[in-house]
Amino acid sequence: MLLLTFKHIIADFVLQTGWMAHGKDQRKGWALPLLAHCLVHLAVAMVLIVAVAPRFWFVALIDFAIHIVIDRIKGICSYSFRMTPEHPWFWTLIGVDQALHHLTGFFLSIFMAANA
Repeated sequence: MLLLTFKHIIADFVLQTGWMAHGKDQRKGWALPLLAHCLVHLAVAMVLIVAVAPRFWFVALIDFAIHIVIDRIKGICSYSFRMTPEHPWFWTLIGVDQALHHLTGFFLSIFMAANA
């Protein structure tokens, strides 16, 4: 769980560019920024998982797929309701997004521990 939390911090905050962060939430032109962002998650997850538990390399692919779905749904909500930081639900949406990503890490960690 700590490994996947570290991965999330690095990929979602340290390595995510403004182009990715803003672009993935747009009504049009969202696909490339979203893909780039999620590929960063895939790369960081793959490196860390292969270094610690190489037989679970495929967990990085599962995390990648789930991350795309969560972030796309957040993007749809963001542009549908015109959520800017001034919108009353903006930070709630960010919080739900982050909670879902952390729950993903939690359940993937349980899966790896149960199958170790």
